[in-house]
Amino acid sequence: MTVFKLPDLGEGLSEAEVLRWHVQVGDRIEVDAPMLSVETAKAVVEVPSPVAGVVTALHAQAGDRIEIGTPLIEFAVEGAPVADSGTVVGHMPAAVDDFPAHRAPLAPAPNTGEARIRAVPAARALARSLGVDLTAIPGSGDGGLVTIADVLAKAGPGATAATAAAVLEAPADRAVEAQELRGLRRAMAQTMSSARDGVCACTVFDDADLQLWQRRADYSVRLLRAIAVAVRAEPALNAWYDAAHQRRLLFRQVDVGLAVDTPDGLSVPVMRSVETLDAAQLRTELDRLKRAAHDRSLRAEELRYSTFMLSNFGTMAGRYATPVVVPPAVAILGTGRVRQDVVAADDRPQLHWRMPLSLSFDHRVITGGEAVRFLGALIADLELPQ
Repeated sequence: MTVFKLPDLGEGLSEAEVLRWHVQVGDRIEVDAPMLSVETAKAVVEVPSPVAGVVTALHAQAGDRIEIGTPLIEFAVEGAPVADSGTVVGHMPAAVDDFPAHRAPLAPAPNTGEARIRAVPAARALARSLGVDLTAIPGSGDGGLVTIADVLAKAGPGATAATAAAVLEAPADRAVEAQELRGLRRAMAQTMSSARDGVCACTVFDDADLQLWQRRADYSVRLLRAIAVAVRAEPALNAWYDAAHQRRLLFRQVDVGLAVDTPDGLSVPVMRSVETLDAAQLRTELDRLKRAAHDRSLRAEELRYSTFMLSNFGTMAGRYATPVVVPPAVAILGTGRVRQDVVAADDRPQLHWRMPLSLSFDHRVITGGEAVRFLGALIADLELPQ
């Protein structure tokens, strides 16, 4: 028998959720044939079979979340058995090999050796109430952060989500629905926690006056073009910060991560080489990425390695915000709802269409001067007639 374990899917993640099996016990499968679909924090990934043979056992069901290296499936292999290396065979790239040639993989942040256990506040409160020793819990959150689920697991089978709600003093007259975070929402919680803990965030605000636009332009396309122009003026914001080695990596290629709101949660597909695309190409690629984000058909490589991020939240509502910088990137632009403001022009008040802008940056590596030069160049391009 050959046992196949969940491989490292090349996204730096520790787990995945089984969406569906394409085989059942007793089925015969060929090498590289689709075996199952798993959902990671970033994408839906098809896992191919590493061998040709007959399926003898499945070790996970749809909906199960499993750790990297956990047994998934067993085969009766035809011919000589193949040792399971814990990686996907066929076209699935390994994590390190998958890095683009023009980029160096960043080293993980060092363990600081802090004596105090890292835990979310609610998990600390729950642990105290249940008499659970936090030091005995291996946290499942980012960087070993202890979560409520970790405390409940340590407390034993009698501790449930209802127990947590009661201990954490949910009002008795309120209906409490415990919803376990999965997929994109779970990824967002982990990513935002990591960003909160690891970035010295600062945000500057301004407005772009669009009054000279001669016709109704494509806001998103103009924004992407303006980002490319601003990167030429101030390259420091199109970068990654490697905190472990205290160095920043500047990129000539502008790969913009686009925050897309979906019913399943936040997805961030990456538009490559924005600086090389014309208006029509930008719109075509933007539409394709948004469709793929909504139907969860984005490939893993379309969710990696953004060098700058854009959140166009103003298409729904909101004027200014403090967008969250997600490492290793160092900056994100948020755009608010375009509206008419009263401004002083030609010595009299006038109504002008204006776009609110919020630029967040990592102040560990980006100076205030670099940030406002970038924002100034971006505004100057947005205010051009076309």
